[in-house]
Amino acid sequence: MHQSLTKAEIELIRACVRNDRWSQEQLYRKYFQKMLSLCMRFTQDKEEAQDILNQGFLRVFQKLHTFGFRGSLEGWIRKLVYHAAADHFKKRSRYTEFLILEGHEIPHDATALQKCYVDDLLTLVEKLPPATKQVFKLYAIEGYTHREIAEKVQISIGTSKWHLSEARTKLQAFMSGPEMKFGYAG
Repeated sequence: MHQSLTKAEIELIRACVRNDRWSQEQLYRKYFQKMLSLCMRFTQDKEEAQDILNQGFLRVFQKLHTFGFRGSLEGWIRKLVYHAAADHFKKRSRYTEFLILEGHEIPHDATALQKCYVDDLLTLVEKLPPATKQVFKLYAIEGYTHREIAEKVQISIGTSKWHLSEARTKLQAFMSGPEMKFGYAG
């Protein structure tokens, strides 16, 4: 049947698809804190984070009929909220920084980031070793947690974290290399 979803969750989803406002509020409340925490990783402005969150949940309710009851509902919601955040920052020309350094754990060279266009960034991501690229895309682009990646790819959580760190290190090195001096990757 529906792998990890309870009967109550399945019914809640179906009620939300039927546009039941009470059910939509329940779903919003259930995932509000986790998704707000996700949004707060991208901005320290709580109001901006709430705007992103609300845009994300608008997408959730618009697309919930496509969920299909496969996999994690939380992961599916996280992916939509993440894409709302990406769109939010893309409009503000901070998309590149958001995509590569979304956790802001690593100091970065803002000059190189300013020169890097989205197409260039995607080209650089494609240069990563296969396993590292896969983990980076799952985490930074699709919004999966390290635990979910570990289960999906059948690696340890620590290995997932290592691949993400390795991807960021390599991408930063690519971006500070001579091919990026004029804002293009080739």
